[in-house]
Amino acid sequence: MDAVRVSALRERLAGTGWLEAVGGFAGSLRRSVERRGAGELLLVGTEAYEPWHLAAHLEDEAAWSAVPRLAPTLLRHRPPATAPTHLAHDLRRLAEAGRGATVLVVAPAAAGAPLLERVQDARRHGATVLALDGADPVDPSTDGDLAGPTGLAGLADLAGLAHERLAVGTAAEEPFDLAQHLVSAAAGQPVGRRSALDRLAELAGRLTSVPSLSRW
Repeated sequence: MDAVRVSALRERLAGTGWLEAVGGFAGSLRRSVERRGAGELLLVGTEAYEPWHLAAHLEDEAAWSAVPRLAPTLLRHRPPATAPTHLAHDLRRLAEAGRGATVLVVAPAAAGAPLLERVQDARRHGATVLALDGADPVDPSTDGDLAGPTGLAGLADLAGLAHERLAVGTAAEEPFDLAQHLVSAAAGQPVGRRSALDRLAELAGRLTSVPSLSRW
């Protein structure tokens, strides 16, 4: 990620509404982990995709913004027996998530039934569910709850479980990991202080640095 690319992205997305959508989603994430009684942030991907870099960037943002609850607990579908303690959490943690917990699901493709069942358990027990997925929105006018497209089994079900969802298909020409960069960086900014365009301009310098991946 370089400053020139971020600047070009800023110009290309200006006026599309997508930056505002990213800012709104990131703001919801930050509010969820800062609210009274907030618990841990549980980050989970699909069986085929583990969001390592998002975990690292959120941990960096937690330190930079002095919001410690932005640092996530990464949940894995099949952690190896030799995994260090902080990388050995599996999907059973979702069943234990209750009121105050925030579950962030990252799914570039179908989430899969086992994950959806665990997320449903977490929501039933009072957790806030946020979803970042690779679907294209088909009806952006429905109160921000974007329906999943046909042909992407599992994403429509995930949309139904999420309290808030960001569908990355609105910027399909950009890679999925770029959306994660933007969400994590925007979540580190105080909610409502600055416009999405101003935040993205500031990201150009910050995103040139490599996250601290030593823990991940």
